[in-house]
Amino acid sequence: MQWTDVQWKSVLTPLEYRILRLAGTEPPGTGRYLDDPEGPGMYVCVGCGNPLYPSTTKFHSGCGWPSFFEEVEPNALTIHRDASHGMVRTEMRCARCDGHLGHVFEDAPHQPTGKRHCVNGFAVLFVPDGSDPRDVLTEHRQANRR
Repeated sequence: MQWTDVQWKSVLTPLEYRILRLAGTEPPGTGRYLDDPEGPGMYVCVGCGNPLYPSTTKFHSGCGWPSFFEEVEPNALTIHRDASHGMVRTEMRCARCDGHLGHVFEDAPHQPTGKRHCVNGFAVLFVPDGSDPRDVLTEHRQANRR
């Protein structure tokens, strides 16, 4: 999905743009979806609607961002080495639109995969089972027009 900055800015809020397109982050404890899952459903990329995480993989890690132990399928994300901020981390991006989602850590031994996908809450939208992701994304965008 190749869009210009102008196109991205027309559909994303300023915070969503900073996170997805500029690899920013929200302050810990301020994003959407911090605690328990919102119910049965799927978390999708707020930029393009790509399915990323089933609600069954969400857990509360206490890190200040939503946490998941596994993506919906291996090709939902791309993984990159991130050496910014004086440390080396594993960055996750949406495989469809290349939007920055957060980082993955191998520090969740109590989860089935041992991984903690630390996701920016403003990089994803929750789509309840039975809802069309396109409709949820459209409603979100209409509600957040600048």
